[in-house]
Amino acid sequence: MEKVYTPKAPDAIGPYTQAIKACGMVFTSGQIAINPASGNVEAEGIEAQTEQVCKNLCEVLAAAGTSIDKAVKTTCFLAEMSDFAAFNAVYGKYFTSKPARSCVAAKQLPKGVLVEVEVIAEL
Repeated sequence: MEKVYTPKAPDAIGPYTQAIKACGMVFTSGQIAINPASGNVEAEGIEAQTEQVCKNLCEVLAAAGTSIDKAVKTTCFLAEMSDFAAFNAVYGKYFTSKPARSCVAAKQLPKGVLVEVEVIAEL
């Protein structure tokens, strides 16, 4: 088991790591729309936040030695299920391999964001 870290993605805001490599897979922690350069949530709206989340995930996966194209499963959390279509429009630009996915509404997400996504990918 190996921890993954990159300064190109947000630092963990709790007692966890950006991702773990194990058994030929990488398991990312949930990424939210934190700009890694500032450490703040700057993106407004579901589309902009989803873009930042996907960029963060791409960086974590690259640091692990894989890519978003190797994703096999994602778990997506939305603050509002009414954002589902707008979220899908951005998500679909990044996850072109169409991995398995769960998408649920969460009552509240860290830092008041609108979306959080975690990924399991092949190495």
